[in-house]
Amino acid sequence: MGERDYYEILGLGRQASPEEIKKAYRRLAVKYHPDRNPDDKAAEDQFKELSEAYAVLSDPEKRKQYDMYGHSGFQQQYSQEDIFRNFNAGDMFKEFGFGNEDVFSQLFGGGRRRTSRPYGRAGRGGGYGDFFGEFGGERHMPRRKGADVAVDLHVSLAEAVFGTERLIAFNMEEGVTKITVKVPPGIASGRKLRVSGKGRPSHEGGPPGDVLVTVRVDPNPGFQREGDDLSVDVRVRPSQALLGAKVPVETLDGKTLNLTIPPGTASQTRLRIPGHGAPRFKGAGRGDLFVRVLVTAPADLTERQRELLEALAEEGL
Repeated sequence: MGERDYYEILGLGRQASPEEIKKAYRRLAVKYHPDRNPDDKAAEDQFKELSEAYAVLSDPEKRKQYDMYGHSGFQQQYSQEDIFRNFNAGDMFKEFGFGNEDVFSQLFGGGRRRTSRPYGRAGRGGGYGDFFGEFGGERHMPRRKGADVAVDLHVSLAEAVFGTERLIAFNMEEGVTKITVKVPPGIASGRKLRVSGKGRPSHEGGPPGDVLVTVRVDPNPGFQREGDDLSVDVRVRPSQALLGAKVPVETLDGKTLNLTIPPGTASQTRLRIPGHGAPRFKGAGRGDLFVRVLVTAPADLTERQRELLEALAEEGL
């Protein structure tokens, strides 16, 4: 898969409408179409890149994921097969006299090289057909890709909540392989990430397999996670619980917030701080931070404290 930003490939801004995306692809794909540029490897690569960009940005769900996680993060979750599933731009090119075969699966799945054909010639054995794997009227099926590799990646709770990049190493037949994995913010323990094309090589001349990374989130001694929400304990003195107070609470990302303890707060009360939980994995915004108030009594009392408490006890407190 390509490394360039899909919007950049199509010459568009990120606010482009579906119609603008379609028009941009149509104009550029016709320009670099293989029937118009026979035996031109640069044009072929450009056409592949354009088609991949359009396959993602023309699909509302794929575009949403791409906008959310960026180019690198999206490609770790979608294989080339995922990108081109249910994608067909053949009708768009029929208007220009190009071949009408299902060309994209052949182009990205492998096949014989294109033989030179006149521009605009369509039909069996010509046009798209030669370029995407047909020769002499015989269709060649895509070669089977290599096997996938399964790897576990242990991350801290903070890394899972806020995202990170990690270098991981694993054994292959030819030795140790190292790859960089981008962990998107808000990921849950057990979720899998896909790194396309970094798995085992194919024995049939097809593309290599993928690396499937299972994220394992290690426990945190101070914070717990409940979906998109986080929870933490804060200890207060009896006087703070009875009279009310403002106490500092440290968040998972190291910030300090001032939490208001209402007068008469009982131990084990949970107070909510909106918007300071984990980022939502497939949506905007963040969860909440819940603070459990623990009222703690001092182990040793001074004489003055004991006298005051005894006086309060006499008053029924």
